[in-house]
Amino acid sequence: MDQSRRFLLTMGEIQRHKVLTELLEGKIKATEVSELLGLSYVHISRLKKKMKECGIEGLLKRSRSSPNMIPEAKAKVIAGLYEDTYYDFNILHFKDKLEENHKIKLSYESTRKILISFGLHHPKKKKKVYRRRRRMPKAGMLVQMDSSQHQWIEDIPTKWWLIAMIDDATSEIPYARFFPSDTVFANMQMIRRFIEIKGLFTALYVDRASHFETTRHGGLHYNVSPEQDETQIERALKELGITIITANSPQAKGRIEVSFRLFQDRLIKEMRLAGIKDYDEANRFLLDKFLPWRNKRYTIEAESSYTPLPHRINLDTIFCKKIERIAANDNTISVNGQVIQIPPNKTRFSFAKAKVTVCILSDDQILVLYKGSIICESMLLKENKTLKKEQKIEELLSHRDYVLVGSKI
Repeated sequence: MDQSRRFLLTMGEIQRHKVLTELLEGKIKATEVSELLGLSYVHISRLKKKMKECGIEGLLKRSRSSPNMIPEAKAKVIAGLYEDTYYDFNILHFKDKLEENHKIKLSYESTRKILISFGLHHPKKKKKVYRRRRRMPKAGMLVQMDSSQHQWIEDIPTKWWLIAMIDDATSEIPYARFFPSDTVFANMQMIRRFIEIKGLFTALYVDRASHFETTRHGGLHYNVSPEQDETQIERALKELGITIITANSPQAKGRIEVSFRLFQDRLIKEMRLAGIKDYDEANRFLLDKFLPWRNKRYTIEAESSYTPLPHRINLDTIFCKKIERIAANDNTISVNGQVIQIPPNKTRFSFAKAKVTVCILSDDQILVLYKGSIICESMLLKENKTLKKEQKIEELLSHRDYVLVGSKI
């Protein structure tokens, strides 16, 4: 072998060459070489063939390359791209963009070493890795839902909420959306759209925000009476047969938080590169570009347990705010200080003293139900002072700055 290339050999390769030379000379058996080197008999046969054909060079690992494999000029181009355009990307994200946008294909480690050599990356101490709970065996058994308030668009200082839902078994995120505030209707819209896309699922994992779980009674809650023991979302999911699992339960944790780290890292930077300037554009980019890419990369296959939504179910009468009313003698009811007249119909001429259910939809439409059937439709008046007060209260609650029961203010 050429004298100038001896530095490429490791001590392991020198030892391997020594033993295989004795094998070729018939001094030891292949089974003995296998035991000495800790390699399979088949692999020993391959090495023996390479030794015969190429000599000691046949033992060199093909993956080994010269330290100067990446030219300095190319490394400078890569470092320049990082400084000028991808300055806030992590290494994996930057590596992907080099390949996608600049046709530069590098390994993660090569990319990392280039950035370190130019002082553009400083290795951090690795955090402790915690064991993650095992996935559910079937898709549709458990869906995780969470929201994150962040400055998603660099040019808009106002922080918006991103709400997302992920299947625990597959890690698929069929739907996610930006909202100006984390309200009851925003979360209802998310759950409804998820069901329309995938079907009914078994359980929903959520945090303990006030719109998911009644942690206090009375006070500032929307239409919460002292005896109320469930929220509007709990009630809606109960009507669909879906169980709520709250954050203090061990059944489901982790996967949605990992996804939000990806959103806060990659999504923000991808929207900056795409020139996104407002949240209408951001929602289109999220649904049309980012989620398809993310699902293709991170979703795994699993048997499905989703069930189709029965045709008889009207989601308008489920994903709404429901309140009970008793009709007055003149067939009227009061909703947030607004009087609504119930007209007679084929089933009943008068609804005096009848118990009816009022459904308030996200667009302020009112549906009045009697025994599950719609008997009246109306609209909430925009100048309704009670409504404005309730909306202000809900906006305050969406900030999630709660006071613990028994604490002093």
